[in-house]
Amino acid sequence: MKPNPHSVRSLMNRQKNITKGHLIDLCNKAYGIFLSFSPLNPKFTSGFHITDNFSDCFSFNLVNKKEKDKICAQELDKMVLQISSSPSMALVVTDASIKNNIATSISHIHLANHPLIKTVHHAAFITSMEAELFAIRCGINQACIKEGVSEIIIVTDSIHAAKKIFDSKSHPYQSHTMAILSKLRHFFKTNQENSIEFWECPSHLKWRFHNNIDKDSKSFNPTPSFPCKISWDYCKKTDSDDIINQWKMTFQALDGKGKHFLDLVDNNLNIIESAYTKGGPWLQVFSHSNLLCAHAMRAITNHAPIGEYQLRFFPKEDLKCPCNDYPIKSRRHILHECRRFNGYWNP
Repeated sequence: MKPNPHSVRSLMNRQKNITKGHLIDLCNKAYGIFLSFSPLNPKFTSGFHITDNFSDCFSFNLVNKKEKDKICAQELDKMVLQISSSPSMALVVTDASIKNNIATSISHIHLANHPLIKTVHHAAFITSMEAELFAIRCGINQACIKEGVSEIIIVTDSIHAAKKIFDSKSHPYQSHTMAILSKLRHFFKTNQENSIEFWECPSHLKWRFHNNIDKDSKSFNPTPSFPCKISWDYCKKTDSDDIINQWKMTFQALDGKGKHFLDLVDNNLNIIESAYTKGGPWLQVFSHSNLLCAHAMRAITNHAPIGEYQLRFFPKEDLKCPCNDYPIKSRRHILHECRRFNGYWNP
């Protein structure tokens, strides 16, 4: 079949640069994206999902945030001692890191009386979630093919990625979960006593086995080979980042946020940048109270019923501060100088 002479791909690079627009952008992205989900796969339908048939064969051991890190490390050490004396148990420690848009996924498989098994994979232009999930996938694949293994322990600092394996909802990581579920289904069918357990190990814990693999993942400096495709989720992430960066630029401009906007700073007196995740850096602090949130918004935008704001509409009114130390009750005066509130700001 002959290619269409009018297709976008028939244009030279110079012609594409002249043309530009959404059509060229769409063609570039569609040509370079590999799909990472398969929502219609039978493994994700009700009745066939692994949670319906093998719900007793997997479990999650999450970190108790109220406990100290030392206690969590001790629990992990006890689990390792148990594995070292049991040839039927396999310990899989996974981690991933991204440097210069190149992801490194590593898994270490520890078996009693066996040498350490390492798997290392690199991929360009994928998200950290995909890299972590692929590391777990490689570890499970290696552990499942070992003879005599009936219990697999996965230790990861991305427990949220592990939970995606058993999520039957449509999500962009289903190609990985589909491969993992296929291995686990066969592993569970081989023996009803076979099981897999996921242990959460935060990076700040610096537990020795996970700390070693964390250093390994960050020690690589791979060079991408071009041309290379990007994942669907990474494409969405880059588009989202571009929109957020453009919004930040517009927001920081005076005509975007207004000249009366109050910039909030952190403990190092650096301006806190606006964000949209988890309520942003401002809302998550005072959104628990509607009254406090309303007061904070009035103060930040300088739309509070004080002299500085009323001066724009009622210039003939008495606008001085009740402390009699300032002719106009301004936001700066209230927050930093007024002795009526000094005991509150500086107790």
